[in-house]
Amino acid sequence: MIQSTILSPWTKTRFGKPHVGATAERRRVTREADIVAFTEMTGDRNPLHYDRELAKRSVFGRLIVQGGVTSGLLNALVAEDLPGPGTVFLGVEWRFVKAVGVGEEIFARVEVTSVREDKPICMLATTIVNGSGEVCLQGTAMTYTVPLA
Repeated sequence: MIQSTILSPWTKTRFGKPHVGATAERRRVTREADIVAFTEMTGDRNPLHYDRELAKRSVFGRLIVQGGVTSGLLNALVAEDLPGPGTVFLGVEWRFVKAVGVGEEIFARVEVTSVREDKPICMLATTIVNGSGEVCLQGTAMTYTVPLA
C-alpha cells in the first residue's frame, strides 16, 4: 500500500502556519515626509495635511497624516512579521478612530484570531494606538500568504 503525504498549504510559506493568539507589533514616528510620499503616490493634497494654520484651527488642532500613512504600518507588519513574507490583504474592515499627527509615535499590532487549514488564510485583529495609548485605528483583516519557499 502506498501512503501519500498530504502537505499543509502552509508548508512552503516562509514562516509556516501561525497559531491563533500569535501577535506582532511595529512602531513608527510619523514625519512630514510621509505626507509628501503618500501624496506623490495618490495625489491626496488635503489641506489638513499641508496647511498648518488651517489644520491648527480644525477639530484636529494640528497637521495630520493621511489615513493611508497610518494603516500603511499594518501593511509592513503583515508582510514582514506576521503572517510574514508573501502575505497580502484579501479584505480589511478598519475604523479610523483618532487622527494621527505629524511627529506622533504610533504602534501597530496584529493578533491572529483564526487560521484556515485548507488554505494559507488568516483572520487578524488589527490595532494602531498612539503614544498615549489611545486607539487610532481598529478592525480586522483577512490575509493570504503566498508560498515562497
